[in-house]
Amino acid sequence: MAALSKIRPNEVAVACPPPTDAGLVFIGVIRTPWASRQECPRQGRQDGPICRLEVHEPWIVALDGIEEYQLIEVLYWLHESRRDLVRQSPGNNGATRGTFSIRSPARPNPIGTSVARLVRREGPTLLVRGLDCLDGTPLLDLKPDRTLFKPLAPLQPEDIETQPAPPAD
Repeated sequence: MAALSKIRPNEVAVACPPPTDAGLVFIGVIRTPWASRQECPRQGRQDGPICRLEVHEPWIVALDGIEEYQLIEVLYWLHESRRDLVRQSPGNNGATRGTFSIRSPARPNPIGTSVARLVRREGPTLLVRGLDCLDGTPLLDLKPDRTLFKPLAPLQPEDIETQPAPPAD
């Protein structure tokens, strides 16, 4: 893995525009065994180590019902990631790809996402497997995995409407 501040051959960085406040709120913190990017796995595995999602007040009540799902989507803020790379060399071989075509943590908005296996809930803490982030990573959101989720709200007409595909150029 390249040092955090190094650019690999043929990678391209840009000047980042000034940040604007999107109104994000960290709802908790993630506890993992990994203290550095070099230790962190590239992708989480559902047979990986148990990690802790510690949800803070006033968001703890929002966990009610989460135990009904085996898989949850975890969204987190990759707080130690670069934000200026638009082309990256994931193989560190000089061949580059656009940032939006890879799952690198270096992104304009460093939002990480993993589908984690819920092991159990302990009050305000969820024990999960399948993460790939550093210890102390800020937690953004939790959702039932969309492949298992059945909407609870009544069906609306627009839920089943389809739009024709745009014409090919």
